[in-house]
Amino acid sequence: MTHPRKVAFDSDGVTLTGNLFLPEGTDVPGPLPGIVVAGTWTSVKELMADRYAERLAARGYAALSFDFTGFGESGGEPRDVEDPARKVRDIHHALTFLAAHEAVDGDRLGALGICAAAMYMSHNAADDPRVRSLALVAPWLHDADICEAAYGGAEAVAERIKAGREARARYDETGEVEYVPVVSATDERAAMPYDIDFYLNPARGGIPAWPNRFAVMAWADWLTYDAVALAPRVDRPTLLVHSEDGAIPDGARRFHAGLAGPKDILWTEGTQFDFYDSEPQVALAVDTVAAHFARTLS
Repeated sequence: MTHPRKVAFDSDGVTLTGNLFLPEGTDVPGPLPGIVVAGTWTSVKELMADRYAERLAARGYAALSFDFTGFGESGGEPRDVEDPARKVRDIHHALTFLAAHEAVDGDRLGALGICAAAMYMSHNAADDPRVRSLALVAPWLHDADICEAAYGGAEAVAERIKAGREARARYDETGEVEYVPVVSATDERAAMPYDIDFYLNPARGGIPAWPNRFAVMAWADWLTYDAVALAPRVDRPTLLVHSEDGAIPDGARRFHAGLAGPKDILWTEGTQFDFYDSEPQVALAVDTVAAHFARTLS
């Protein structure tokens, strides 16, 4: 087992809090390749990023998980707003922190995005030459067409965007944030109005650190974000691990097809949520990702 070291770093004037996992033992060669890890939309580091970071550290990497601006233990207002551009900037600053750490070789940096963080890690990698290798697990990668398919059609998407812009205007005027649940089996306003065990089960993701709230004003930025268009700008070695039973596999196929650099994709079995905390999906994903980083960060 590896144990995290609590760390803090700056992101555009906001203090972010993270967990840095390092291999245990006195015979670990250094400096180590460093990996920044992030998880699903609205998530805190404890949901799945910590799990992947810990296992990567056990395989010889310095792995950093952290809470984005306005989430979890990190500072920043407003709270719990899914802001893609802000998250991409946070990843950039997380890499800056990791590259400067005494245990890390700043010339061997990689990035691992799980679910929605696949979009944000890819966006940063497209602009940040420090990222030498990219891995995406159960990646949620959408564009306008995929959003329409996932959210009930063009009209339903337009309604959410309109609600998001109205909520943003109210926030700008009053400072009040309108929240709905991220997941609920009974509240139709929820961002995901389904009975999803991972998020609702306290033994899995339904933990106190995750408040299960979605800022309505985030809909506009989320639904107009085009991750598939990023692929031709990503020329670093990239690995995807996904399943046909995971979320929007068509997005993964289209993104993979558009990548400009060396690329690989592993299709396996399991639901989207299996890749967050269940076996054998997590073990397979970590083993595959670690092997990818070993090949590309040597």
